[in-house]
Amino acid sequence: MADWISFFDSDNPIYVNARHRAVHARLVALGIGHYIGKPGMSVLDYGCGEAFYAERIADQSARLMLCEAAPHLRQSLKQRFADNEKITVLSPEDAAHLPDGCADLIVMHSVAQYLTRDEAAALFALFRRLVRKDGRFVLGDVVKPDVTALTDAAALLGLAAANGFFLAALFGLVRTLLSGYWKLRKDAGLTRYSEVEIASVLAAAGFSAERAADNLGHNQARVTFVAKPK
Repeated sequence: MADWISFFDSDNPIYVNARHRAVHARLVALGIGHYIGKPGMSVLDYGCGEAFYAERIADQSARLMLCEAAPHLRQSLKQRFADNEKITVLSPEDAAHLPDGCADLIVMHSVAQYLTRDEAAALFALFRRLVRKDGRFVLGDVVKPDVTALTDAAALLGLAAANGFFLAALFGLVRTLLSGYWKLRKDAGLTRYSEVEIASVLAAAGFSAERAADNLGHNQARVTFVAKPK
């Protein structure tokens, strides 16, 4: 995980341009917003990254806790949201010390693939403590064993074609190929789960889980699970 944290804490090529970033933020905001079913909810977004959607989620909730492991990125989040009383930025250590039952909704999107199975299991156990008895944990962008880099590239190009940044996406894929991302993906790998496997890991942490109809985000080759405390 440390190598991935360093990568995301650097100037990386994940977004091909500002249009890509804005489209991504809109889709994630809509996806998370779908699970905010009542006013006054407390939301924990674990592994939030740049969180360009955060203000939209904060507008729908009473409290939004953004947890990010990358130190420079976390400091940038603190500066961006310093004037928003609804948003709190946390380190993983801060999150580990939150009180029991403090969150109505916990979201971890596009993070599980960068964790070892033991790391993921430990986090799921933490989330079971933090989520309220009637709350939910949404685990987004789980990578299945049959999802390849070509599948992910095709999903990006489809998104780009539908949103007016196809040429930028083509150049962005070349840039990514020449960056440290592909070497890191090859060397460190991504942790992949079948639906049975991820449901089993969640069950061991104290959740019952079902696959959502749609993945949170643009890549529908990946899957989202909605987990509830047992």
